[in-house]
Amino acid sequence: MTRVGIVGHSDLAPTCVSVLRTALRRLLVTHARVGRLVGVSCLAPGADQLFAREVLDVGGHLEAILPAPDYRTRQIDPDCAPEFDRLLGEARSVRVMEFERCCTQARMAASTALVSSVDMVAAIWDGRSCSDVLTGDVIATARGRGVPVAVIWPATAQRTPVAEPAW
Repeated sequence: MTRVGIVGHSDLAPTCVSVLRTALRRLLVTHARVGRLVGVSCLAPGADQLFAREVLDVGGHLEAILPAPDYRTRQIDPDCAPEFDRLLGEARSVRVMEFERCCTQARMAASTALVSSVDMVAAIWDGRSCSDVLTGDVIATARGRGVPVAVIWPATAQRTPVAEPAW
């Protein structure tokens, strides 16, 4: 059994989803052939949900680690909630971290638990820092613990541009 976790950007440009899906599928199919594949995800919008769907599509099993009981209401945008609910319903197991409310510390704890439970981490990451930490921090944690990280960022991948303030 191969256990693969995911970390990555939530603000993926819709125009690059298919190229990221293809790259993810290549990685996952390789591990699905070797034995049973288990994908571990926090089911956040963007990279996490894309990964979880691909794990299931290649015949793998899904495990979810949620930062806190209120994660869905505090962190999942209404337009991403239906996919979150579908994926959560298809997860073979769901672990909820022991935080009262979802916050950066709870999200980092969930990501650290993810890293501790996998053989490798897939990272849909452009190599730049994010608005609220995490992606780079989780990758650094994985690498620091000797967990292999497969960075997936094809040349055509993009993040959704953040609107500049109108000053």
